[in-house]
Amino acid sequence: MSVSGDFYQFVDGDLVPLDSTLDDSLSVADSFLLQNGNVRALFRHLSRFARSIEDERTIRQLPGFFASAVAKLPLEGDWFPRIEYRLTQSEGQRLFLRIRTAPERTETCRLWSIDELDPRTNPSVKGPDLAICQQLRRAANLHGADEAVILDEDGAISDGALSSIVWWEKDVLFGPDDSTPWLPSITRELVFEIAEQAGYQTSQRRAKPRELAGCEVWSLSALQGIRGVTSWGEIPLACLLYTSPSPRD
Repeated sequence: MSVSGDFYQFVDGDLVPLDSTLDDSLSVADSFLLQNGNVRALFRHLSRFARSIEDERTIRQLPGFFASAVAKLPLEGDWFPRIEYRLTQSEGQRLFLRIRTAPERTETCRLWSIDELDPRTNPSVKGPDLAICQQLRRAANLHGADEAVILDEDGAISDGALSSIVWWEKDVLFGPDDSTPWLPSITRELVFEIAEQAGYQTSQRRAKPRELAGCEVWSLSALQGIRGVTSWGEIPLACLLYTSPSPRD
């Protein structure tokens, strides 16, 4: 396996190995954590991917592509596969699968708010802004943090660069509301559902980082599951109550 993982293109109903990476940008992408053949909420990931594609020929190919991709997934070990749609490729040959080993996972993280306007071009679709969001995370690393937080023009929380940001206010679990652009997150859906099943109230509201002083904050992603936030600039956060292994999608 190469550093970037095994790479396949879906051609004439089969996944054909590719020896090199592609220079064109992603149009749609979806990744999920695979552990010993198990994926949490795989159908939701595939559905989100499908909803973002408008190319009729590709849409007709999706059932065969999904079946072929699932058949390629390893049954042992920790992996982080990605399915891709690249509009710039030839018609009928726009679907790809990349099988990568899972990066390191941690239970906690540190946040840094970006110091520029939201640079994303299509926040509601996972894929086209992936390279930009990876750059934002690298910028967070330079500031001593693990994840960057994207704010809207008024300074309200929109999203993490590669995660979803949620927080607790007393016994209510909150996330950003629809007044700020955030990527529909499978992990956020699952965590909110689990919280509601456990008897907790969930809600959404527009909030600025400083308004979360004293709150317990979580960063959610398919790879990491739930990570408790230990620091966010100068904002004093609550001690983490969540320390057990996190649900992952």
